[in-house]
Amino acid sequence: MASASFVKLNTSSSPFIGQRSFNQRSRSSSRSPAARVSVIRAGSYSEELVQTAKTIASPGRGILAIDESNATCGKRLASIGLDNTEANRQAYRQLLLTTPGLGQYISGSILFEETLFQSTTDGKKMVDCLREQNIVPGIKVDKGLVPLPGSNNESWCQGLDGLASRSAEYYKQGARFAKWRTVVSIPCGPSALAVKEAAWGLARYAAISQDNGLVPIVEPEILLDGDHSIDTTLEVAERVWAEVFYYLAENNVMFEGILLKPSMVTPGADHKEKADPETIAKYTLTMLKRRVPPAVPGIMFLSGGQSEMEATLNLHAMNQSPNPWHVSFSYARALQNSVLKAWQGRPENVEAGQKALLARAKANSLAQLGKYSAEGESEDAKKGMFVKGYTY
Repeated sequence: MASASFVKLNTSSSPFIGQRSFNQRSRSSSRSPAARVSVIRAGSYSEELVQTAKTIASPGRGILAIDESNATCGKRLASIGLDNTEANRQAYRQLLLTTPGLGQYISGSILFEETLFQSTTDGKKMVDCLREQNIVPGIKVDKGLVPLPGSNNESWCQGLDGLASRSAEYYKQGARFAKWRTVVSIPCGPSALAVKEAAWGLARYAAISQDNGLVPIVEPEILLDGDHSIDTTLEVAERVWAEVFYYLAENNVMFEGILLKPSMVTPGADHKEKADPETIAKYTLTMLKRRVPPAVPGIMFLSGGQSEMEATLNLHAMNQSPNPWHVSFSYARALQNSVLKAWQGRPENVEAGQKALLARAKANSLAQLGKYSAEGESEDAKKGMFVKGYTY
């Protein structure tokens, strides 16, 4: 109940939150306080969920996200001239997951369903490759974005149907955490409908995941698309996260057994003024401190199209003083871009690709510890990877 109260206190301060709806919630609560009393629970998995979250949110480590759909992975492969076949996807993901020493910097890896049930060319399960390095296997469980009727050309995330049975199977296969990505578009409003739909979907997913032994990563990505200012991003982020935590509490989600994957608070990609890492850190941490209870173990940022170096510099800036939570990374493109360029799909370049992955993982590990230096970074690492209307 303390967590739920925290959210109500903070959401009322945002001009974006409908005062009417929140006041109605308060009046309902005052009329029947007994009905509002609930026990935060996560079934028989409570202790395991807490331990899994703590393992992922361990010092100097973060998440390698390789959960791209087959179509999106195909775009990655096409960039180096490879066809989108299962064998090529297997070869690429095997390169990533069998990198020697990866567990020193990576605590978890989000997999696509194909990879979770896949083995290496030597017959070893991909999940076992991760476990051997004390890396927790995770799984993408949403079914993608579709148009949201009645909204301002916005989307909602599907995948709740059958999620409980799928999650149970993922757990049996070795997954111990899950990811559900929905998006919020600032140029499209965002509408109250889209924000509520995103928050409710994330909360239901989180409750179902915990009930099946999976730590849910809660990810309402606020897209970089647009020419808005960093102040606008801050206001929208506060609105979104207030709604998310309200519904997480309503669904009895145990905060100690979740992880967050937020966007950093930055100006829109087309805004005329860019923000430096210190400004981004200030705005982002301000938003998190206003909205995220300290019971949450870890904040694992997405890179969202930033360059490899930008994502690392911004993370470093956020770790220059103690935070209430583990502040780290859950990067896909910002860890993989250099790997693809080094590998080029050639067997003789596997070691070079793995060295590139270790270099980026180590850089972000140092950033998590607040000890990163950009000295010696390549020009490729400085190139932005923003794609307008990007789909995962």
